Amino acid sequence: MLIVIGLLSLLLFVLLMIILSFFGLWLRARLSGVRITYANLIGMSLRKVSGNVIVQGMIMSTKAGIDLAVPDLEAHYLAGGNVTRVVAALIAANKANIELGFKKATAIDLAGRDVLEAVRTSVNPKVIDCPNPNSGKNSIEAVAGDGIQLKAKARVTVRANIERLIGGATEETIIARVGEGIVTTIGSAATHKEVLANPDLISKRVLEKGLDSGTAFEILSIDIADVDVGRNIGAILQADQAEADKKVAQAKAEQRRAMAIAQEQEMKAKTQENRAKVVEAEAKIPEAIADAFRKGNLGLMDYYRMKNIQADTEMRDSISKTGKGESKR
Repeated sequence: MLIVIGLLSLLLFVLLMIILSFFGLWLRARLSGVRITYANLIGMSLRKVSGNVIVQGMIMSTKAGIDLAVPDLEAHYLAGGNVTRVVAALIAANKANIELGFKKATAIDLAGRDVLEAVRTSVNPKVIDCPNPNSGKNSIEAVAGDGIQLKAKARVTVRANIERLIGGATEETIIARVGEGIVTTIGSAATHKEVLANPDLISKRVLEKGLDSGTAFEILSIDIADVDVGRNIGAILQADQAEADKKVAQAKAEQRRAMAIAQEQEMKAKTQENRAKVVEAEAKIPEAIADAFRKGNLGLMDYYRMKNIQADTEMRDSISKTGKGESKR
């Protein structure tokens, strides 16, 4: 009997502890009109599910008139989802008459998207700065047809598209596409004055491209916040090209000068070679004269006459050189 009484006492003590442990949650749920049993609370504890999160989610959904089941919330919690934000998103969507089921909301949450923020953005459109200030860039730079650089800033108003939220591109894609559209529009303009006179031309052409396709957003408007004139890129490029052409011309001139010097040295070498041949030929003249004397082809008077002619020629050359020197003075 003592053993039985002890076991019963122990059992009653355990039951009392369980009742006291979950009484607060159970009472809060019952007072809020949520039907939840002690078996549900004990099962949550054994499955390591936060009873506070599940009960709070059930209370929020019940007060908002949304019918949710405890096992569904438990399954989403065990899958690593944020039960509180999913329930809050369902309530916000219900109040705004947006079609959003529990399965889709949990899928969006498990995909890593903030489902509550998505619902809020679908109700209250969001403004995105282009370029993103966190990227370190203050403006989008592009060059018009006349070579003048323009710096533009845009503000994109978007609304979340719940249907395309799963698998849709994020804000970064919107910013990149809008930036590309701005660069293309400015680049296709004939002059920078055309863009400055009609900045709305950029937003119209960018909107016509359908940049929100495949994204989780719907672009409502693109407003050009500011357009500034930058550097004259065309003039800079022309100056750089002129400098490059000058260097090429200088290189070619240096090449021609080097070739001329080489040709001059070659001509000097040939001149020296010819002079050596002349000296060699002159050295053979006495031998030829002596041979002519032996053979009787040259007489003594002919020889003296030739010497007189040579002397007369040398004298004339000396006089002509002297006359040139005096004229230079």
